[in-house]
Amino acid sequence: MIAPLWLTMLAIGFVAGSIPFGLILGRTKGIDIREHGSKNIGATNVGRVLGRKYGVLCFVLDALKGALPVLAVWCFLSGQYPSQTSLVGILMPLVGVAAILGHVYSPWVGFRGGKGVATSFGALAAMWPLMTFPALGALILWIIVLKLFRFVSLASICAALSLPLFLVARVAWTTNESSFPIPVVLPMLLVTIALAILVVWKHRPNIARLRAGTEPRVGTARPTADSSATLRS
Repeated sequence: MIAPLWLTMLAIGFVAGSIPFGLILGRTKGIDIREHGSKNIGATNVGRVLGRKYGVLCFVLDALKGALPVLAVWCFLSGQYPSQTSLVGILMPLVGVAAILGHVYSPWVGFRGGKGVATSFGALAAMWPLMTFPALGALILWIIVLKLFRFVSLASICAALSLPLFLVARVAWTTNESSFPIPVVLPMLLVTIALAILVVWKHRPNIARLRAGTEPRVGTARPTADSSATLRS
C-alpha cells in the first residue's frame, strides 16, 4: 500500500505545482506573459507586466500550490498512519519538491515554468513546525535584501541560500531533540540544500545580468548604470 500511496501523493504534488497561474492571469488580461518582460511565468514578471496587484496574486497562488499538497499529506497520513512520524517526515518534503518541480518544469508551458521561489516558500512554510520558521526567516531576508538593493533575483538567491542555515539554527535552538528526530530533520536539510541549488541554477541569466550591471531594479523599466557598482561596493 505504501508504494502506490507515495506515487499518488507525488503525482498530486507535481500536477498541483504545474498549474501555470502566471500564464492564466495573463490570459485574463488578453496577454501571453511568455511574450513580455523576462518571458517568465513567475510572480516577478507578472508584476512587471500586469501590475503589482497581479504580481502579489500570482505569488500567493504559486505559494498555495506548494503549500496545499504538503498540508494534504500531513492531514491524510496523520489520520491513516498516526504512529508513522518518519513516513510523514519523509513524504512531506518529497511532495513539496514534486510541487516545486511541477512549477519549474510545467508540462503545460513546454516544461519551462517559473523559478520556484514562491512555490518553495509555500511548500516549506506548510511543513509545521520544523520548516515554517526557517521559511519565514528566508522571507524576511528576502525583504531586507530587496529593500537594500532592489533586485528581486538577488533577494531570491540570498533567501534560498539561507534556508539550510535557518533550518540548522532552528534545530540547534530546540533543546529537546525528540521534537525533531534525525529521520525528520535530515530529509528537510537535504531538501533545502537541493532547493537552494535549484533556485541558483534557475537564476543563471539573472546572475549574469547582475555581474554585467544590466539586471533591472524593482520600480525601474530598465537597469540603472550603477547596478554593478552598487553590488561591488
